[in-house]
Amino acid sequence: MSLSAAEDDATSEIHLPADIDWEMLDKSKFFYLGAALFSAVSGTLYPIVVLKTRQQVMLKAIPCFKMAASIFRSEGYRGFYSGFATSLMGTIPARALYMGALEVTKSNVGNAASLSLGLSEASASAVANAAAGLSAAMAAQLVWTPIDVVSQRLMVQGAGLNKYNGGIDAFRKIIRADGLRGLYRGFGISILTYAPSNAAWWATYSIAHRVIWGGISSHCCKKHEDGNEGSGYRPDGKATVAVQGLSAAMASGVSALVTMPLDTIKTRLQVLDGEGSLRGGGSPTILQTVRNLVKEGGFGACYRGLGPRWASMSMSATTMITTYEFLKRLSTKNQERFV
Repeated sequence: MSLSAAEDDATSEIHLPADIDWEMLDKSKFFYLGAALFSAVSGTLYPIVVLKTRQQVMLKAIPCFKMAASIFRSEGYRGFYSGFATSLMGTIPARALYMGALEVTKSNVGNAASLSLGLSEASASAVANAAAGLSAAMAAQLVWTPIDVVSQRLMVQGAGLNKYNGGIDAFRKIIRADGLRGLYRGFGISILTYAPSNAAWWATYSIAHRVIWGGISSHCCKKHEDGNEGSGYRPDGKATVAVQGLSAAMASGVSALVTMPLDTIKTRLQVLDGEGSLRGGGSPTILQTVRNLVKEGGFGACYRGLGPRWASMSMSATTMITTYEFLKRLSTKNQERFV
């Protein structure tokens, strides 16, 4: 990809590595390497997810560092990895569905948006990324919701909630109590949370990525006008990763702020059921969950865990996008074209 520094100046450009679409990938290498790389990323960031989840189910707001200290004192390091094995089992197939749907949709919608609708490259890219994020999230939730329900129950055990003897025991007890429906508790709101969140993230990432490179391009153009020679700027690997990381962090901030209330409601629905509810009642509805949250701490209660979630999303997104771009380049059929 090449971004022009100015409309009337073709001599100063930023030359980025070529985009890699679905047809260019070695699919087996893409999925196998992806499973290994993203499993490692999930393991690194899992403690932050545990903190976020526990904060969301507490009756009173507890500062993040105080919560972390409490977990460490009562459960040790293992407390930060409650339910990780179960989560990892779901991460691999969910990621495979996510990456497949993402790349197929991005490629097809991008071509349709630019050719059929006549959109500019920037607009077509934003539309394609939004559609890809939407479809990828919906596909992944078919696998991820049951895993999410089980792993979140295991995450909050140290908070005095449901007591399970591992993921299989939790799975059996949920099925016994609520049937298959229990494993898909919160599926609708998961779609409402993750689908727009992913659409917003990928669209914002595309826009932020282009804006940042546009700013760098303008700087390069100014230097060229001041008399410096050169036919363009080719960023090295460090500059490319830095821009990807900054774009990902910006996109995560937007996505976290927009969808945090939905994520809190979803977590409450999936964790606080009749068997282990903090209130001892039956399975809560969305409306009851919202009322309970507002009663506990006003609308601000819907944003409990925002700090860990924003940090988790930013770190996850930064590592995800840099790992993802690295994975795509490792998985190309003709790698010499992208070196």
